[in-house]
Amino acid sequence: MEFTEIALLIAAGFAAGGMNALAGGGTFFSFPALLATGLPPVTANATNAVALWPASVAAAWAARSTLRPLGKYLLPLLLAGFAGGLLGGLLLLLGGDEIFRGLIPWLLLAATVLFAASPSLSRALAARRKEAAQPPHSPLSLAAHGLVSVYGGYFGAGMGILQLAAFSIEGHPLARSNALKNLISAVIYSVATATFIVAGRVSWTELLILLSGATLGGYAGGALGQRLPPKFLRLLVLAVGAGMTVYYFWATYFKH
Repeated sequence: MEFTEIALLIAAGFAAGGMNALAGGGTFFSFPALLATGLPPVTANATNAVALWPASVAAAWAARSTLRPLGKYLLPLLLAGFAGGLLGGLLLLLGGDEIFRGLIPWLLLAATVLFAASPSLSRALAARRKEAAQPPHSPLSLAAHGLVSVYGGYFGAGMGILQLAAFSIEGHPLARSNALKNLISAVIYSVATATFIVAGRVSWTELLILLSGATLGGYAGGALGQRLPPKFLRLLVLAVGAGMTVYYFWATYFKH
């Protein structure tokens, strides 16, 4: 691996770790950087998913006090997350690089739109939400969580926004919705990570370099969290997401 590629991955990991600590959207930095090093699309996405796994597990562990009282209520959600994450990971592997390459601009567009709409969506849901102690599961709600989990196992960018929306619509208060989101994300990333490792689609050298930058970036992001305006950070993520979307539409459909 060339020095420029190592520097790119460290910088992208630093940006991704910092943005995930501050405002979210780190995938917009890490995934394109992995592609830029020459990794095949499926390998780049699998490596990126494995890089996100430790943070998802840590977030779920931090939310355990909120989740513990839910007990058996969590079981159907865990099963939906496990099945969806496994199916999404398998679809990524079975579809191969060419299919995934064609979907990259559309997936980035969906993630960018979701990120842009998240504040308005949160306000709208808060205005109409009727909170409940334990909203009952329904086939429709579990199917929705399953579909979000499939998306998470396949690509994942913007998955947290979809999960928060689904839990809020069901009637969970925001703190519990966020804790549930962290738990199901950890399940999805865990099963997807295991699937990608068993399939041999993780590039470990790139992963370790990316993680070193992400660790430093996460620390820096936590330290700067009280100093930087959230609106500026959101605009930065949106600018990167929009730029990456436009570039990959051009590279996929117009570049010769």
